[in-house]
Amino acid sequence: MSKKAVYRPRNWKAYNRSLVQRGSLTVWIDEEVLANWHPEPEGKRQRGGQMRYSDQAIETLLMLRAVYQLPYRQTVGFAQSILDLMGADVNAPDYTLLCKRSEGLAVDLSATSRDEPKHLVIDSTGLKI
Repeated sequence: MSKKAVYRPRNWKAYNRSLVQRGSLTVWIDEEVLANWHPEPEGKRQRGGQMRYSDQAIETLLMLRAVYQLPYRQTVGFAQSILDLMGADVNAPDYTLLCKRSEGLAVDLSATSRDEPKHLVIDSTGLKI
């Protein structure tokens, strides 16, 4: 059995700064995206039917899930708290719907340096990191 490598920080000031930066979150969601969060008008749903969500809404949650390495249930809670803080009048989809819809959508996170902050931008043209 191989021994696990032990990481020992040498520059504590930079290490502490990087730990604090992990908690930094910047999310921009365009008003048009929020307007199309539910592409189907409310009156068109069948009684008892599930609410429909746009692909952008699902991709947004999948991107948050990939960036923060969260399980589906925690992703939904995290996304809903962001939407609530923004004052957006939309709800995050249920975790089961998120899981089902994730099969058909690919989320690509381009590699960036760990020192650089990640900016998640969601506008009418799509999702960008």
